[in-house]
Amino acid sequence: MSDILQPRRRRLGLLFFMPAVVVVISLAWTGFWFYAASRVDENVDLWRAREAAAGRSYDCANRSIAGFPFRLEVRCDGVSVSLQSQTATQSVTQIPVTAKLSEMLVVAQIYTPGLLIAEFKAPAIISRQGQPWMAMGWTTARSSITGLPGTPDSADLAFDDLTLDRFAGSVQAPTVRAKRIVLNGRIAANATPEKPVIETALRITGGTVSDVHPLLAAPFDADIRATVSGFHDLSPKPWPQRFREIQAAGGRLEITQSRVQQGDIVSLATGSLGLTAAGNLDGELQMTVTGLDKAVNALGIDKLLELGVSQEALDRLAPGVRAKDVNNILGALDRAIPGLGNFARKNAGAGLVAGVNAIGTAATLDGKPARAFPLKFVDGAVFFGPLKVAQIPPLF
Repeated sequence: MSDILQPRRRRLGLLFFMPAVVVVISLAWTGFWFYAASRVDENVDLWRAREAAAGRSYDCANRSIAGFPFRLEVRCDGVSVSLQSQTATQSVTQIPVTAKLSEMLVVAQIYTPGLLIAEFKAPAIISRQGQPWMAMGWTTARSSITGLPGTPDSADLAFDDLTLDRFAGSVQAPTVRAKRIVLNGRIAANATPEKPVIETALRITGGTVSDVHPLLAAPFDADIRATVSGFHDLSPKPWPQRFREIQAAGGRLEITQSRVQQGDIVSLATGSLGLTAAGNLDGELQMTVTGLDKAVNALGIDKLLELGVSQEALDRLAPGVRAKDVNNILGALDRAIPGLGNFARKNAGAGLVAGVNAIGTAATLDGKPARAFPLKFVDGAVFFGPLKVAQIPPLF
């Protein structure tokens, strides 16, 4: 009889033992989850302290943690970001640039603790000098970072249906539109802890920019890839300090691929840019462009000349050229031979196209005729052939 009862006792023992094991594992997992949740708060506070020391302050009106049992979800309501001393012209005594948005959700999976995914809820209101400056909207906005809690290995940021409006009094004026913007960054394979090198990629689909340059008002797509060297480390720092270190170390922005397309106008560019001691861009890009004649027409220069040249327009299109001088020349032509000034105005577009096509050398791009030429950056000034087309402010 005892031999028959012994297996039954074993089975009954196993029957009670298994639930006990499950309970112990569940309690241990629960304890681990709550410990990890408490560490999230500590890590967030440490990160905020490091960023604040670099002039970037992040605040959250209400922070909560959820996601048990397999995720950690940190939800922040009432997000505010304050940027101080992040540009060459912004000092610590000025009112900081601030951005506020309603909600941010950061998610980490228990089984992939080195990956953080964040989602942002629109809109974001950006203020400058204490007054609303820009309103930013999107349908979805998401970022991801890998390699935490140490120095990140990679970071990505993506926006769908991005809008950026400028406040003109109480009215919002459309400034930037894009179907999609994706920015990627990662540590390059040839980087070392002592000399980090970052690879970046920027992709813009269906982008438009208003009130900056006539060429940017029509939709364009862009795919730009580059590497940045000259870092001492990747710890948080104000951007002007970071740029000074890059300049002192002889760092470079190596553009390995840049393709921008706007209808029939296509441009490719590669090259290298550095920084001068004054913080200005200096270097050269080798460009190949199709549809230069269409670009000249898109600028509306022929219409501009027919109506008379304003100084404001010339400041945008040809910095350094005086409107009074151009109009005086055209008026003198009319006085010398009636109608000649008007003829010059109406045919200026064709002359400009011929002049532009004379720059550089003949090339082929996407099976179409193109021109190849250098785009030079000289102490912040941008030169298209002999013509100065822009002046970029210093970075520190």
